[in-house]
Amino acid sequence: MGKGSTSRQGDLFVQALGAQGGSQDLPLQKHQLLQWQERLLAFQQPRFVAVAEGRSIAAGQINLLDGDVAGPAATVQRLDPLALAPQHLQFWRWPESNNLGAALYFVIDRPPHLAGHLLLYVGETGQADRRWKGEHDCKSYLAAYGEALQQVGFASQLSIRFWSDAPTTVRPRRSLEQALIRHWLPPFNKETRARWATPFTADID
Repeated sequence: MGKGSTSRQGDLFVQALGAQGGSQDLPLQKHQLLQWQERLLAFQQPRFVAVAEGRSIAAGQINLLDGDVAGPAATVQRLDPLALAPQHLQFWRWPESNNLGAALYFVIDRPPHLAGHLLLYVGETGQADRRWKGEHDCKSYLAAYGEALQQVGFASQLSIRFWSDAPTTVRPRRSLEQALIRHWLPPFNKETRARWATPFTADID
């Protein structure tokens, strides 16, 4: 799809969602939402297959502040988000937390009507038991995403998965996070929202 087509689709999504909340705004249509999901699936599915089979696949450009390209790039090729234990998004309400310390985390959907998973968000934290508890940009996207799915009759199976072997120091952990974002292009990360014309909120930056 050319750049002009992507731009037009983005405009259509914003209009369909009713960014200004006016009475003339149209609801997001089922085929528009399905097309958005299928575009994401087509990009990510080969990456899921490759990492599950232990194969490498060309990652996106990695621009790391510390210049350590080999380490993060190698981790990106072997870290399989689907091999991590799925948890409910409200895991932080449990009496005891299974997630402690530094971690990378992945928010994933497995829509029943699609033949694969969608990696929606990649994040990093120094406190895995607390990061998701408070305010988080991704939560607003997930809420709007869930509402859009419900309006068109689509189901979702959302989960969050933690990788606890992340670097304990901030700089290399964030470098790895950025490498993963460039590889998977998750649509709810701010670095990639424009790439996918993320349609689920009016606050697209």
